[in-house]
Amino acid sequence: MNIRGISADTLSLLLIMGQESHPREFAALLSTEEGVIRNVDIIPGTIGGSASASVLFEMIPLNVGYIGSAHSHPSGAIRPSEADLAFFSRTGSCHIIVGHPYGQDDWRCFHADGTSIELEVIPDE
Repeated sequence: MNIRGISADTLSLLLIMGQESHPREFAALLSTEEGVIRNVDIIPGTIGGSASASVLFEMIPLNVGYIGSAHSHPSGAIRPSEADLAFFSRTGSCHIIVGHPYGQDDWRCFHADGTSIELEVIPDE
């Protein structure tokens, strides 16, 4: 899948989700429209904790076309942990981490192996 970027509104939503769930983590799955990340889904049964968030994989709908995940790091560390890498490997190829204090520059995108991806923020019309 060729991912062109993330919509500005979707990025703002992820940063707000981080703020609203702080000091707990949130986790969600992402999908695209025409190569742009525009959809954020919280899977039923997802639990956000102070050190991690867990997703019930058996609750993920089939054939939705998720391309990756998003979650928060209340600590502000915007890099994947070993647990994140294990999660990434099960949920797609494009993963966004938002970190405290959840400002416009407090996020990064990663491949499933943890290498950084430059992701363009695409203005919404």
